[in-house]
Amino acid sequence: MYKNITVAAAVAGAFNALVASPAAADDNAVVAPEVRVMGSGIKINAQGSLRDEIIKTESVDAKAIERANASNLTQALDNRPGVSVQVECSVCNVRNITLNNMPGRFTTLLIDGIPLWSSVSTSYGLDSVGVLGVERIDISRGAGASLIAPEALSGTVNIVTRRPDKAEYVLRGQAGNFDSFVGDGYLAQPLQGGAITASFNYNKHDSVDGVGYGITQFTGYDRKLGGFGYYVDDVGGFRLRGRVDLVDEKRGGGPLGNDYPAIKNDIVGNPFTFSAGPHGSPDPSGWVAPDGVSGPDTLSTGQNGVLYNGGRAGISQIIFTRREQATAIGERYLGDGKLRLAAGYAHHHQDSFYGADGTYIAGQDQYYLEASYQKPWGKSLVTFGTNYRYEDLRSHGLAFNTDIRLMQGGAGPVFENNGTDNYTYKVPALFAQIYRPFFEHDRLEVNASVRYDKHNVFGGITSPRLNALFHHTDAVASRFSIGRGFRAPTSFFEQEHGILADGQIVRQISQPEISDNASYALSYSSDRFSWVASANYTRIKNFAMLNAGQCDPADAACLASVAAGTGVAPSAGFSTTTLFTSAPDPVTFRTFDWVGTYQVTPSTALSLGLEKNTYTFVPGTLAFSRPGERVYLQANSEFGGWDLSARLTWTGSQDLRKFYDYVDNQQFNLDGTPKPDRSPSFSVVDVRAQYRVNKHIAAFAGSNNLFNYQQAKHDSYLWLDSAGNIDVTHIWGPNIGRTVYAGIRADF
Repeated sequence: MYKNITVAAAVAGAFNALVASPAAADDNAVVAPEVRVMGSGIKINAQGSLRDEIIKTESVDAKAIERANASNLTQALDNRPGVSVQVECSVCNVRNITLNNMPGRFTTLLIDGIPLWSSVSTSYGLDSVGVLGVERIDISRGAGASLIAPEALSGTVNIVTRRPDKAEYVLRGQAGNFDSFVGDGYLAQPLQGGAITASFNYNKHDSVDGVGYGITQFTGYDRKLGGFGYYVDDVGGFRLRGRVDLVDEKRGGGPLGNDYPAIKNDIVGNPFTFSAGPHGSPDPSGWVAPDGVSGPDTLSTGQNGVLYNGGRAGISQIIFTRREQATAIGERYLGDGKLRLAAGYAHHHQDSFYGADGTYIAGQDQYYLEASYQKPWGKSLVTFGTNYRYEDLRSHGLAFNTDIRLMQGGAGPVFENNGTDNYTYKVPALFAQIYRPFFEHDRLEVNASVRYDKHNVFGGITSPRLNALFHHTDAVASRFSIGRGFRAPTSFFEQEHGILADGQIVRQISQPEISDNASYALSYSSDRFSWVASANYTRIKNFAMLNAGQCDPADAACLASVAAGTGVAPSAGFSTTTLFTSAPDPVTFRTFDWVGTYQVTPSTALSLGLEKNTYTFVPGTLAFSRPGERVYLQANSEFGGWDLSARLTWTGSQDLRKFYDYVDNQQFNLDGTPKPDRSPSFSVVDVRAQYRVNKHIAAFAGSNNLFNYQQAKHDSYLWLDSAGNIDVTHIWGPNIGRTVYAGIRADF
């Protein structure tokens, strides 16, 4: 089923052979002294607490993951101060993890410290990262937060797997509305000198339309995950850990149902109701042309508009994803220091049908190799090393002509669109870091790091960073960070897949995206109360942008036509081009958040979070709406056999006019009226109750979005441009209403 699983296994096997070499053994290795980082030592699952590290690191432990009723990464992290999951397409449900409300492509995902994800693989892949058997998820916000991942311009999310110390068997089954089902399991078995684990997950959900369009707001899916982990305590002096993970997912949105072959072949007629929902069209068979001129048809009301005739295929997005991934890490003491070797490989395959835009099939390989050594040097601790990152993408597909005047005839002309976003990045790097405490009782702790990447496309790039932790008292601490990171833009999923309709991508980018970041956090902790206040400033230069439907810069006739006001429509004889460019002005993010937890009783805790964000950008640069304010309330209580949790997230009004660039590209409703300048504020409530029947069996039930708030009931996610072209990316609120579930968990 997975043609590259042998490659993944070979990577792990070769790595094990390398570290098991007798030449690497050293029976006289001296244990390096531990460097103690002071802190409160409070529970890491309490919001408002930090890990005892210099870099501000928040953690989500297994208990918090369970209370969120999460079976994957996006469910585990959503609705936390400074952390959210942003949906960027209401039909295909692209989801990205955003840190400090920056674009999701700037968040780097790591598995046990190994980065093996890209903009293509995270677009649909983050829902396929299982969390059963995970020890914790560490979140570090800020550019260059990771020494090995400079491309994390907004920060890192590191999944730390758990080494079992006892036999453990977990089975979990859950069913809910919309024909949803989750079945997963985790098996762990310690062995003499090591341990092994196995995990699996099956997850399915129907597509959902909450307002009657016949067009989904929530994408249906059928997802299968499998993983195998191994831990070896001593192989030639190395302590090893590694994983092999497999993913197979099918998802589809637009028309309801999962008969994907039939949907793809249904290219004529109108199965949808465009008159449904707020500001629906006066004619269910089509929509109004906002400019009153461009629409080629006459609606039943006599208005100028567009009658849809593209069948179910015309507004559909069907994506099949397969992924194979392997990681291996070895650590051993060597002399008075510690040697770390790490390797990773991932193959990601995506087979997509994007309705009226076209088809897209892509394969991507990623490799990661690392060697580092850490040793004490007087009062300091020095780390130096090297890593190598390889990432490529090869794609092919068909592009459909989506001229609005062809809506009456179904699919338009087809042409091959192969390799327009192909790239290969090869990046060897060197890095070094020094840690040193100062003053009595190590009240001030500082680490400074620098890495140099030799990028095969963008040349040499230097990324420095400085972190400091000052202990005012045993209960109060300040953390300060300043640093720089870079990211090499890819192309296709930076913003949209509509570029398939263009014949080529003209790459005008000569510089990587560069992020300068400064952050400060003040934390307090006592036996019953802990809180953290943090401020972040991030400025990104060379912000990557895709401008679809443009003239080829070398096509003088097309440029002249635009200057004359004729445009670049295919009917004018010009094939359009996507320009892959850098924004001329920087994009700046300023965030402030405060989060605290009060332990009311030993078994009951209340949390409050406040978040304020401001953005400086030229309209049209920063896509997708982002909140200015959010408030988070959470309550957890355990008594008897009960574990109860409730969470409320309030999101303030958002400036839709600026984020969606109404000045240059006004968005309209299906009845031709303009979209609102601002979204309303709204709240979402999630509740969950679990009862432990005995030490092995627990039953649980809950509801997400308990009061059924849906954006589509207030403002449609469908929108029109001035010429009447339709799109599905006007998103500012929840795309699915109330969900309810119940299940059983068995632990042995």
